[in-house]
Amino acid sequence: MEVQGKVKMIGSTQTFGNNGFRKREIVVTTDEQYPQHIMVEFVQDKCDLLNNFGVGQDVKISINLRGREWVNPQGETKYFNSIQGWRIEALQAAGAGMQAPPPTPPADAFEPASDVSNDEHDDLPF
Repeated sequence: MEVQGKVKMIGSTQTFGNNGFRKREIVVTTDEQYPQHIMVEFVQDKCDLLNNFGVGQDVKISINLRGREWVNPQGETKYFNSIQGWRIEALQAAGAGMQAPPPTPPADAFEPASDVSNDEHDDLPF
């Protein structure tokens, strides 16, 4: 599955427990009629994937949905979901990949040729 949108926030890497479990969160705002702010977590070595991205950037994140069950001390069963990212790539804004060619400089910006010979064969078709 994938989530696309504009980066709203990138959190710092958090470390938990004696084993050094790492987690980093990113929030992406989708571009639709009712924009959604989707929080995606990257864990362990995937945390470093967020280093090259910034707020305002358009991205596509490949995700997995995770669900787990937990029984609290009172014996009640609770269910939790998380969205875990495993790849992120930058998207180009609409039209950003298509650049206009550079403008042609005016003719007077060039020096006239000094070594022109009218005796040379011209193979141009016009």
